[in-house]
Amino acid sequence: MSTTTIQEKLAVLPAEPGCYLMKDKNGTVIYVGKSKKLKNRVRSYFTGANDQKTQRLVQEIVDFEYVVTSSEIEALILEMNLIKKYDPRYNVLLKDDKSYPYLKVTNERHPRLIITRKVIRDKGKYFGPYTNVLAARETKKLLDRIYPLRKCNNKPGQYCLYYHLGQCLACADTPPSEEEYLAIVKDVVSFLNGDHQAIRKQLQEKMQIASDDLNFERAKELRDQIQHIDVIMERQTMILSDRIDRDIFNYSYNKGWMCVQVFFIRQGKLIERDVSIFPFYNDAEETFVTFIGRFYLHHNHIRPKEVLVPAPVDYKLLSQLLEVDVTIPYRGKRKDLLELAGKNAKIALEEKFSLIERDEERTIKAIERLGEKLNIQTPIRIEAFDNSNIQGTDPVSAMVVFIDGKPDKKEYRKYKIRSVEGPDDYETMREVIRRRYTRVLKENLPLPDLIIVDGGKGQMSAALSVLEDELGLDIPLCGLAKDERHKTSELLYGDPPTVINLDRKSQEFYLIQRIQDEVHRFAITFHRQLRGKSAFKSILDDIPGVGVKRRNLLLTHFKSITEIKDAPLETIKRLGIPEPTAKMIQQYLNEHDET
Repeated sequence: MSTTTIQEKLAVLPAEPGCYLMKDKNGTVIYVGKSKKLKNRVRSYFTGANDQKTQRLVQEIVDFEYVVTSSEIEALILEMNLIKKYDPRYNVLLKDDKSYPYLKVTNERHPRLIITRKVIRDKGKYFGPYTNVLAARETKKLLDRIYPLRKCNNKPGQYCLYYHLGQCLACADTPPSEEEYLAIVKDVVSFLNGDHQAIRKQLQEKMQIASDDLNFERAKELRDQIQHIDVIMERQTMILSDRIDRDIFNYSYNKGWMCVQVFFIRQGKLIERDVSIFPFYNDAEETFVTFIGRFYLHHNHIRPKEVLVPAPVDYKLLSQLLEVDVTIPYRGKRKDLLELAGKNAKIALEEKFSLIERDEERTIKAIERLGEKLNIQTPIRIEAFDNSNIQGTDPVSAMVVFIDGKPDKKEYRKYKIRSVEGPDDYETMREVIRRRYTRVLKENLPLPDLIIVDGGKGQMSAALSVLEDELGLDIPLCGLAKDERHKTSELLYGDPPTVINLDRKSQEFYLIQRIQDEVHRFAITFHRQLRGKSAFKSILDDIPGVGVKRRNLLLTHFKSITEIKDAPLETIKRLGIPEPTAKMIQQYLNEHDET
C-alpha cells in the first residue's frame, strides 16, 4: 500500500474505541494495539516525533486494519485475543508466556501435594505463585519430609519407595482413616498459608522428647527439618496485618522501555516478587493495563482478593476486566508498598539499560547499518546457507535464520543433498536454494529480507540463477568469502558482485561473522553426524556373519571401529559372538583399514 493510500485511510479513521493491526509488506501482522480513540492513536504513528524504536516499527508498516468496539474494555479483551492469535513480532511484552509454578493440594480421596503451572477450577487448593520452580521444589521437599501425604496410586499393602522413606502412608497395610488423613492435609494447608510458627513449635517439642529419650538420630532429623523451615521462610516477613491476599503492580518507563514490578502478598506476607522488562510502542498507561490483563487472563494466574495499581491507571476498567477489587492506595502501608514496587521497577530498568543498549548495538542497530551499506530495507530476517562434504561424500547443506540480529534456532534447517554426485559446490547450492524457496512459496512461509551464502561469486551466481530464473524471486543476496585462515574476509553484493567495505571493528561486520560461523558450525556438525553413522555402520554391514543384532551389539559396546579392531578376542566373544565370527570381524577390519 502506498503512502498516499495510508494517508487516505488515516483520514477516515473513526474517533471510537477499538483495535488496530499494523501489517508489513508481506501482509503479516507485526503489531496490534488498542485505543480509546482510534483516530488519534493510529495517526500518531505517522505524524509527529517518535522514538527510534517506534520509527523502526513505522518504517515496516505498509498497511493497517482496525476493528471498532463498543467500549474500551471490549477493545482491551480483543487486543489480547488478537495478540494471541497473530503473535506479532513487535508485541514483545505479550510473547513471554511464562507461567509461575504453584503448590497444589489436590481434591482426591487421599489428597497429594504437587507442583503445577496450570490453575484450573477443580476444587484443589493452590498456593503461590513462586517466581521460580526451585523455590516451589524446596518447599515441597520440606513438606514431604514432615507430612506423609500420598505420593503414589498403589493399593494398600503395595508399598512404594516413599512409604519406605516414611513419606507416603496411603499405601500402608492399614492406611490412615479419612479423619486422620484430613488432619495432615489441614496442617499442610496451614503451613502453606503462612502459619509455619505453630508447625515449628511442634517440631521443637518432638525434638526435645526425642533428645530426652536419647533418640539422637530422630532428634537430628527433626532439627534439620526446623532449619529447613527457617531457611525457606526467612524471606517471608509479615508486612500487612489484615492477612488479605494482594498483588501489587507498579511500573517505570524510559527510552521506549518499560519495567513492571509485581509484589505477591499472601496472608499478609511478601512471598515473592517478579520483574518484567520489555520495549513498548503504545501509551505507557495503556501498555501497563494490557500487561496486567494478559498476566491474569492469558497466563491463568490466581487472582487475589485485591490488586493495587498506581495513579492515574484506570483501576475501574481493570476491576471490571479482572472481576476483583482493584484500588489505588493514597496513604498508609499499602501506599508505601506500591511506591516500593515502583522504586524497584525504576532501579531494575536503570540496571538493565546498559545491557539493553549493548544488545541493541550488536543486533538491531547492526542490521540497520548493514541494510544501509547494501542500500536495502533493514534485513530483519536473514537466512544463511553453507555446504559441507569431504571429497563429495555425504554432501549436506544447512540453513540458519537470524531475526533482529539474533539466531532463531527453531527455524534452522538441514538438507541431505539428493541430486549431486561428487564435490560440486555450485550444484549443491542450486539444489538447496531450489528446495528451500520452492517450499517457502508453496506453504506461504515468510520470505527473508536477505540471503547469505557461504562462498564467493560462483556460489552467488548459482543461488541467483535459481531464485531469479526459476522461481522469479527478487531477494537481496550476499556472498561471504574467507581468508587463508578461514576467517570472514569479504562481503560480496550486487551483479556483478563487488566487495562491500565494512569496518572490521563494526558491529555489522561482527554480525555477518557470527552468521557465517554459526551456519558453518551447524553444517559441519550435521555432516559429521551423517558421516560418522555411515562410516561406522557400513563397514560392519559388509562383514559376512554380522547381521543387525551382532552389528548393534558391537556398536553399543565399542565407541569406534578402531576399538573393535584392537579389542582382545575374548572381549568380542563375551558379547555372544562365536570365536570364528569374532576372528573374521577383526581380520576384515584390518584388511579394510579406514583409519
